[in-house]
Amino acid sequence: MFFQRIYDKSLAQASYIIGCQAKGEAIVIDPQRDIDVYLEIAKQNDLKITHTAETHIHADFLCGSRELVAATGAELYLSDEGGQDWQYEFPHNGLKHGDKITVGNLTLEVLHTPGHTPESISFLLTDHPATDKPVMIFTGDFVFVGDIGRPDLLEKAAGIIGSRQKGAKQMYESIRRFTELPDYVQVWPGHGAGSACGKALGAVPGSTVGYEKIRNWAFRYDNDEQGFVDYLLEGQPEPPKYFAMMKHLNKVDRPLLVEVPKRPKLSNREFLSAYKNGLIVIDTRNKVEYARGYIPGSLNIQGNNAFSTWMGWKISYEKQFILVADDHQIEDLTRKLMRIGMDNMYGYVSDVQNLGLELQMADVIDIEEFKSYIGKDGVQIVDVRGESEYQSGHIEGADHVFAGTLQHNLDQISRDKQVVLHCQAGDRSTIAYSILRKHGFDNVKNYSGGMKEWKEKGNS
Repeated sequence: MFFQRIYDKSLAQASYIIGCQAKGEAIVIDPQRDIDVYLEIAKQNDLKITHTAETHIHADFLCGSRELVAATGAELYLSDEGGQDWQYEFPHNGLKHGDKITVGNLTLEVLHTPGHTPESISFLLTDHPATDKPVMIFTGDFVFVGDIGRPDLLEKAAGIIGSRQKGAKQMYESIRRFTELPDYVQVWPGHGAGSACGKALGAVPGSTVGYEKIRNWAFRYDNDEQGFVDYLLEGQPEPPKYFAMMKHLNKVDRPLLVEVPKRPKLSNREFLSAYKNGLIVIDTRNKVEYARGYIPGSLNIQGNNAFSTWMGWKISYEKQFILVADDHQIEDLTRKLMRIGMDNMYGYVSDVQNLGLELQMADVIDIEEFKSYIGKDGVQIVDVRGESEYQSGHIEGADHVFAGTLQHNLDQISRDKQVVLHCQAGDRSTIAYSILRKHGFDNVKNYSGGMKEWKEKGNS
């Protein structure tokens, strides 16, 4: 049997290619949208991708199953569980609990594991003829290493009222059935640490059923469904705004993108024309470089592992945008955007100094200046971290407005006072700073050291 895990650090998302070397066939589970990685792996290992499957209708990334089908002719296998509202709206082979997919000498048994979503399924793998016992389970967003999938996304991100309680109770029952699997079965989840699909995902890539039964909090609530439900729903991070769009695009028919597109580098004239016509400019440079000189009205979303998530928070899918990025970055950034279906990039520029614009500088302050503003009249200190971070400890007197939803809560920011922003370590407060400046807030400062430096210096 051939097995390889493919991991996208930017979304903390795992996909898998599993092959029968004797028959030369392979299946890809939950593929990312830029599918060249799977084609290359198959080619290098003399495999043909004959099947592709998804564990559920994903909310955090645009699944590339249909791109793989278009490129390889593979058969597409998707859940038909969950009821009428949770059916995929394009041709596929439907799967129900107990169905089996055969890939050469491998079989994958379908287990309906609702909770994270009503249609969620897992794949229990048996490697014939080596054994007739299952050896792996691919759990998607059902069971992670040290955590389980959150059931509140449908309500928080997609607006389906009442689904969180129902999903939590379904998850309780699914977890009970999971414990019946042999302890030696390897667990390969759809996400790792950093994903917004849970609140305490471990950094270890894989696990076993036995390990999760002694390590994972979800298995400590025998005969206590309400305690399980309460803990599961408590303290979940804010789901990014784009999750609702992913749910939609992963369910309906949509245009396919089987190759990574080449984005044009804009001339000064092309850029200035687009800029004057109101196209959004996203500056992907490091926050320090951005602070030294940035295009007026541009947003700073650094091109790091959080880039696609923050783009999903801030940018409408209907609007075109321009990136500020180095030439060597643009393919990686394009891939990151592809993975959340954000294809509306007009082009990019790499040198802000020679565009003929007067650049602005960010007002970044150190800890001593920050301390001088605490408790003063005429000053509003704004903590832009997540709700659970703020509740677990914050600077006395600081207001809370999450960076992800700031543009929809501008009325909570004073236009008359001196505004001082901070987050944990400066990334989110820089995003927030750029948003406020874009919307005409002139009296804004950014304490980029954030809570990390604040605590390191002995403050509480």
